[in-house]
Amino acid sequence: MRFRNPVLTASGTFGYGLEFADLVPLNELGGIIVKGTTLHPREGNDYPRMVETAQGMLNCVGLQNKGVDYFCQHIYPQVKDIDTHIIVNVSGSSPDDYAECAARIDTLEKIPAIELNISCPNVKQGGMAFGVTPDGAASVVKAVRQRYHKTLIVKLSPNVTNIADIARAVEAEGADSVSLINTLMGMAIDIERRQPILSIATGGLSGPAIKPVALRMVWQVAKAVKVPVIGLGGISCAEDAIAFFMAGATAIEIGTANFVDPTVSVKVAHGINQWLDNHGCKSINEIIGAIAQ
Repeated sequence: MRFRNPVLTASGTFGYGLEFADLVPLNELGGIIVKGTTLHPREGNDYPRMVETAQGMLNCVGLQNKGVDYFCQHIYPQVKDIDTHIIVNVSGSSPDDYAECAARIDTLEKIPAIELNISCPNVKQGGMAFGVTPDGAASVVKAVRQRYHKTLIVKLSPNVTNIADIARAVEAEGADSVSLINTLMGMAIDIERRQPILSIATGGLSGPAIKPVALRMVWQVAKAVKVPVIGLGGISCAEDAIAFFMAGATAIEIGTANFVDPTVSVKVAHGINQWLDNHGCKSINEIIGAIAQ
């Protein structure tokens, strides 16, 4: 795939793009990754399911969505003519769920790619996320690759011992790209009530606090695989994005920062161009992987 620019919006932080149309010129984005979509509708977790933290936030929204058929019938007609790449984030509870959801999106002409969220719990293995073992990650990608024929991006979990092993496993099963990182597991406690703040106790930590971890993992994965790497985790300005390119990413996603400034993605895209001009670079390719050795 070719993108207008290397700035995408991360799933779950930009809705379907439609919600931001009055605030952001959507055609100035490289792409929009819409919120997580599952085979069947999901209500998500009970409230409270978001809490602000120092330099970030925790969430346990739980993939609330109306299911892939609703997306195909009601959302797709509204987003298909947005002048940028629309990418669907796909989640599931079994390889077959992932594959069936992906197959239905495969029929949508103007959706050129999906992003697989392999941080979901494997219900057949006691809730352990698919993405925490090479075999689990590979099983999802293999099932989806058999039924999905367009660009396949796999979103990697950071809650692992060796993320490069996971990246190599999904590459071997046909991933066209990997994106990383998803959220880090965290917790917040109300010390007056003496109980967790989030309804299910733990949630995913995102925001500037996780950027150093994300940078390190992008650097490791970029050296381990041959497919393009999309970097995300705490990016809130052009300088953050530049660091991810130097670590080996060929594109980036902006997530939590959208909640602080809905226009941040376009500002970052413009800021990248300005940085390149200021440093005499004709293309982003001149700095990708600059410190990858």
